Amino acid sequence: MNSYAEYYPKAREIADKIFNHPELGWKEHATSELVEAEIQRLNPNITIEHFCGTGLKVRFDQDRDRTIAFIAELDAVYQPHHPQADPDSGAAHACGHFTQTTVALSLIHALSTTDALSQFTTNVVFIFVPAEEYVDLPYRQQLRAAGKITYFGGKPEAMKRGVFDDIDLAVCIHAIGEEFTKRTVELNCDLAGFNFKYYDFNGRASHAGFDPFSGVNAYSISSLFDTATGMLRQQVKDTELIRFNPVIIDADMSINVIPDHVKIGTDVRYLNLDYANTIMGRLDHAALGAAQALGGSVDITTEVGYLPFRQNHAMNAQVKAVYDETPAIEDIITDRGAIAAAGDIGDLGFMLPSIQISHGGFHGTIHGADFQLVDPEFVLQILPEFVMHSMQRITQHLDTIDLYHRPYADYAATLAKMEATAQ
Repeated sequence: MNSYAEYYPKAREIADKIFNHPELGWKEHATSELVEAEIQRLNPNITIEHFCGTGLKVRFDQDRDRTIAFIAELDAVYQPHHPQADPDSGAAHACGHFTQTTVALSLIHALSTTDALSQFTTNVVFIFVPAEEYVDLPYRQQLRAAGKITYFGGKPEAMKRGVFDDIDLAVCIHAIGEEFTKRTVELNCDLAGFNFKYYDFNGRASHAGFDPFSGVNAYSISSLFDTATGMLRQQVKDTELIRFNPVIIDADMSINVIPDHVKIGTDVRYLNLDYANTIMGRLDHAALGAAQALGGSVDITTEVGYLPFRQNHAMNAQVKAVYDETPAIEDIITDRGAIAAAGDIGDLGFMLPSIQISHGGFHGTIHGADFQLVDPEFVLQILPEFVMHSMQRITQHLDTIDLYHRPYADYAATLAKMEATAQ
């Protein structure tokens, strides 16, 4: 019995605990405490660093010049209709993060009980990050207003605080939002970036029956904007994975009053930063035109979300080589290209070479009310061993990888430029 099979019963126990006690980002206190207690049990001599309230970082140091990190995400998504959702917060582990955390613990167990560390040419770090899901935004706005965070996402916040300054390469895993008949992994799937745009359309209230002539209907302005965005789609390149979906997120309306305010919000998903700025500019023009056409005004706010994620193909080439030697994993996807889902791994990939190995083993719709782990042996026993061998092989072929490391200042400047351009 190898260490992964040995740890499997404990892995299932911990995965079930986290799955049944989900917590939203920046609030993962019970999850963080559970993970910290298990790390201390597995390796009482290891030092645990704390960051961002719930984040944890542990280091297996070999006094090497380079360091590879495995990253696990602590938070749940907002899905109140899930059977295991928290009744108060609506949090549910409908994105698979609970298995990332457990896989990380399985790897820590292997490094603590076997000679696996000797197969690395680098130091090895595990980083448990909070708040990957971009949800619960009013709470995060409060944290930012109080000066407790700068970014809504956990990885960008950790980047700002220097958590990744000593990391040269990063590996993450993630559930695939599909079901498979074979045990499957996926490599080289890029993710879109996204921003949020808010349009506050302002009109003038008046009596809808007696004197609608004196009013300026903010709802009509928003409807005209919605029509314009629909027509705008024809002018969007279909190669850039652009997505936008305007919805009403706030309005104070009554049947007998001409409404004077409607707030529209939309995400803007993209692969190319420059083209994203172009599209956001067109949306802004549509909003301004709609407001001017009907005699109102609009206030525009841009919230930069996550950057696009470009997988590191050189690192994934080594993972593919390990897959070729792993018959327990029956199938692989390598040609999807990119999808419109997003994650803050894109922000980390801007800073340093990063990959995200995706995997099956789940039933239902990702982020949906029916999402469940159905192949725990694959996800919690076979996959950790595969990840360990992949990370080892990556470190044994560092000469094939461009080990760039951009400073945080470059990242902050990139976001600032996008915010300025999009106004």
